[in-house]
Amino acid sequence: MEITQTAKENKEKILPNQKTTLEETDPELLEIIDNFIFDETQQHNTLTYRTTTLITLAALITNQSQQLYMKILEGAIDNGIKPIEIKEVLYQTIPYAGLSKVYDFIDVTNQVLDEKGVDVPLPGQSTTNRNNRKEKGYQIQTQYFGKENIDAMKENAPKDQEHLYDFLESYCFGDFYTRTGLDDKDREIITFSIIASLRGCENQLRGHTGGNLSVGNTKEDLISAVTVLLPYNGFPRTLNALAIINEICDAQ
Repeated sequence: MEITQTAKENKEKILPNQKTTLEETDPELLEIIDNFIFDETQQHNTLTYRTTTLITLAALITNQSQQLYMKILEGAIDNGIKPIEIKEVLYQTIPYAGLSKVYDFIDVTNQVLDEKGVDVPLPGQSTTNRNNRKEKGYQIQTQYFGKENIDAMKENAPKDQEHLYDFLESYCFGDFYTRTGLDDKDREIITFSIIASLRGCENQLRGHTGGNLSVGNTKEDLISAVTVLLPYNGFPRTLNALAIINEICDAQ
C-alpha cells in the first residue's frame, strides 16, 4: 500500500495501535481513505487536535457510525481528551440529532471509559434547575443570536406552536448550553458540525454559522470543520455547508 508517511504518522497519533480488517480485505480502499483523512484534509485544517476530535465524534454520532466512533474515542482518551469533554459532546448532540441517534452511543462511551479505567458517572456539569433553566436559556440565545432576533421569533410563533419555542429556550439552551465542561466556542462549533452532518437543515445551519461568529469562531474555523468532516459527511452535505459559510460570513 502506498500510504504517505504523513498519513501514517497522523493515523498513529489519532488511532494509536489500532488495526482494521481493511488491511487484509480492502487494501486499495484503505490507501485511498487513509491518505485522504490523515493527510490531504489535515493539510487544510487549522483547528487544534482537541477541537478536531470533538467535532469528529459529534459527526460520527450524528451519522450513526458506531465502529468509527469507538476507534476515534479510544484514541481521544489515549491522547488526553478529557472524559467530561467527551460526555458533553454526547449531551450536546441530543437536542440536535435527537435522543434516538445518541442513546446507543452513551452506552458505547461508558463501556470504553470503563475499559480505560474511568469511573462513571462523571461529576455533574449542570448549572440550572427547573426554576431558572428557561431564563438562562433565553440569555444564551440572545447572546448568540441577538435579542431582537430571538424576541421576533417568539412573537411570530402561532399560538398553537409557542410551546416548541419554549422547549428550544428551556431544553436545548437552558438544559444543555448552560452546562460546564465545554465553553461557548466549543458548543457552537460542535453544534455546527452536528447540523452540517444532518440532511435538510440548511436554515438551522445558517443560524448557527452566525452563532459561531458571535462567540468568536471564525470563517477559517468553520471551513476547517467541514474539511475534516468531509470524509464522513460526503461532498453534497459539505458543499451545502460551505455555501452557507460563504453566504453568512461574507455578509458580516
